[in-house]
Amino acid sequence: MIGRGRPAPPLAAQTQGSGVETHAWAVVLAGGKGVRLKGLTRHVYGEDRPKQYAALTGGKSLLRQTLERVSVRIPSGRTVVVTMAAQGSYLARELRHESPGPHVLQQPEDRGTAAAVLLAAHWIRARDPEARLVVLPSDHFVADDTIFMEHVVEVLNVLEGQPERIILLGAEPNEPETDYGWIELGATLPGSGRHSVYRVLRFQEKPAQAIANELFRSGALWNTSVFAGRAATLVDAGRAYLPSLHERLARLATFLGTEHEQWALRQAYELAPRANFSRAVLERYPQTLAVMRLSAVAWRDLGTPRRVIRTLDELGIRPDWLAALG
Repeated sequence: MIGRGRPAPPLAAQTQGSGVETHAWAVVLAGGKGVRLKGLTRHVYGEDRPKQYAALTGGKSLLRQTLERVSVRIPSGRTVVVTMAAQGSYLARELRHESPGPHVLQQPEDRGTAAAVLLAAHWIRARDPEARLVVLPSDHFVADDTIFMEHVVEVLNVLEGQPERIILLGAEPNEPETDYGWIELGATLPGSGRHSVYRVLRFQEKPAQAIANELFRSGALWNTSVFAGRAATLVDAGRAYLPSLHERLARLATFLGTEHEQWALRQAYELAPRANFSRAVLERYPQTLAVMRLSAVAWRDLGTPRRVIRTLDELGIRPDWLAALG
């Protein structure tokens, strides 16, 4: 079910009216293949279109919805879309009317979410050593973009007083779902701001049903996979837990912004290890994690056909392709 909440070079000045200072960046992950939704997107489009480029919950693609959500508080000049080179034609069509649009990092191979997150962290830190970034998947439903981005901005601001932390955004669960990551809450951190921020006792990615049942009863939160941290902190986490991948990405610094950047990127990915960021880093980094509860806004990961259809039912939307499913 939808998670329900309780009632370029660094820019030189603040974005007018945004309330977000110069060093805040957004990283939108848009390189997934959407394997679990492949049957649905093939039904809708007649091709194996990656889900982020599909309009499943309205007239706009999931990626377009994500970019518009981010733009409520973070400008395109500090937004980075991480995708796959093989998906370049889809992304080009998505961004064809934007000038200037967000920065785009095209990975030559799929090496998992760890490579996508850490590539963006290295790329952004090279341009803005003080960068604080928020990472957002591009396959989520959010009922209210403004409220959601207020939480994102507050998480970024918490990093001012907790610069060593990686701060997760956690959703209030409706059921003991085994397909989400779960976050067990510890003590409240001092100076959290309007929304409390908690230490993370434990992070569990996609637990067995019995464990999910207990986590649900104990008041744990769903991991929305939205998190924030300083670019330097994320780079350090990669160095500690994925040293081989880190070494490959660190070598890119010499080539960034040159005519050899794409060649260096292909070399870095050639034999890079595949890793999931949640399992490889977050589960092993609990002492550095914190979490803020996402409140007053409905949220859902649209990773499966069941969740897409449930969302459409709750929104009262009946596209033609849904009726054709029978």
